[in-house]
Amino acid sequence: MNEITPQELKARLDRHDPIVLLDVRQDWETKLCRLDNAVHIPIEEIEYRTAELNPEDEIVAYCHVGQRSAAGAEYLTQLGFKNATNLLGGLDHWAQTVDPAMRRY
Repeated sequence: MNEITPQELKARLDRHDPIVLLDVRQDWETKLCRLDNAVHIPIEEIEYRTAELNPEDEIVAYCHVGQRSAAGAEYLTQLGFKNATNLLGGLDHWAQTVDPAMRRY
């Protein structure tokens, strides 16, 4: 399983690298906090909505602490997505290490 740290992701986003952010959390969680320009597909819908994603894109999946997004990235990899990665520690770790102003829950 490929993983990326919040600091690595921040650096890549700052460079405007072509990354698709995939938020696999529940709707209520996205209302609390989220990363800009993320595609929102709740984890329980991912198997039905993979057509919304390009298997050639670099995709970084994230959730609250990284467990659901790890499962989502692994699922996409099994389907043949070339570069599906998990955000290590999820948005909670992002808030702790990159964006302390982000709301934590």
